[in-house]
Amino acid sequence: MSYFTEKETEYLRGQRLGRLATVGSDGSPHVVPVGFRLDPDGHAIEVGGHGLSASKKWHDLQANPRIAFVVDDLESVNPWTPRGIEIRGRAELHSDGGQKFGSGWDSAWIRIMPHRIVSWGIEGAPFSAGSRKARSVNGN
Repeated sequence: MSYFTEKETEYLRGQRLGRLATVGSDGSPHVVPVGFRLDPDGHAIEVGGHGLSASKKWHDLQANPRIAFVVDDLESVNPWTPRGIEIRGRAELHSDGGQKFGSGWDSAWIRIMPHRIVSWGIEGAPFSAGSRKARSVNGN
C-alpha cells in the first residue's frame, strides 16, 4: 500500500534531502534540512541523522507530533520548472534502529505518516498544485 502515486514514489526515491518543519513549545516554527528515504512499503517517510535525539526537532516532536515535510527541486531553470511534494502528517519517534540510515548515525529516527499530500510539477504542470488526503492510491 502506498499513499504516493507511481510518479511521486519515483521522485521521492530519487531525492535525498528534504525540509522538516516542526512547531516549538513557544509556537515558533522550526524548519531544517534533513536526510530521508521513502520506506520500503512506500507509505511513510523515514528521517535519520547525527545527534537526532538531542536535536530541537526531536524535542519539538515529543511535545507536538504534527509535522510538515517538503522535498523540491528545479527540473529546469529555463524555462522555470519547479517540482516538489509537501507531506503534512504526524511523526512517530523511534529510539532505536536509526543506524539503518548509515554508519555513525544516531539510533533515533522519525517516521512521518502522511495525512495530506500536495505535489506540483510531478504529475502535471509545475504551477498547479494538487492536494489530497493521504490514502492508498489503489483506493484502500
